[in-house]
Amino acid sequence: MSFRLSQRDKDIIGLINQFRAVDRDSLVELFFKQLKSPVNACNSVMVRLYRLGLIERTQQYSPTVYLPVDAKIKKNSQKILHFLSILDIYKQMCTYSTPKQVIVEDKPTGRKGGIEPDLFCIFKGSPFWIEIQRNQYSEQKMQSKINLYEEFFFSDEWKALHWQPGDQAAIFPSVILITLVRYAVSSDHIRIIQVASIHELMEKYRSSAKQQRDGKPRTSASSGGIKINLT
Repeated sequence: MSFRLSQRDKDIIGLINQFRAVDRDSLVELFFKQLKSPVNACNSVMVRLYRLGLIERTQQYSPTVYLPVDAKIKKNSQKILHFLSILDIYKQMCTYSTPKQVIVEDKPTGRKGGIEPDLFCIFKGSPFWIEIQRNQYSEQKMQSKINLYEEFFFSDEWKALHWQPGDQAAIFPSVILITLVRYAVSSDHIRIIQVASIHELMEKYRSSAKQQRDGKPRTSASSGGIKINLT
């Protein structure tokens, strides 16, 4: 059977393959919100792509969640909620600027036992590794996670990652913990930012930038000040 896919069709399939699980309302927000009847338009497109065998879907969630055709997760898996939380962070970023070099469940060390951030991206010119904490963990466990980032920092392997700028010094990404709980974690070598959302991150940046314009002292990264390129 021959059929022609629009660029939007390809972008939708690409997004589903990238994020592993994408809900209908997110598709409406990202691809259809400018249309007169965005939900109806989205439903029509997704039914067509599903019948063509280009995507899978699970109706165990409302609204429907779409999956890649080769999805390795069960249609009722809790892992779906994990992927949707990663997608939500991406969507929050998109309201400010579309992230680049997006990697879902990044494994930069290439080996088991290394850091495994939920998301890597370059956002507003700065690289970030993002950890989304949907559950509360002990301080010890969270510090152990930070220690793994420090180990990777000292390995220098990160300097050869494919997204590094080839024409200037390599950059070690800031680590964002998306969490409702503030953990007493610290590092003398990497920047750690704890926020409940990307919206909070941007508010902190605006507050820090305003302090600089007003000539007030800048707060340090350890006390929550943001010293990254978010312009």
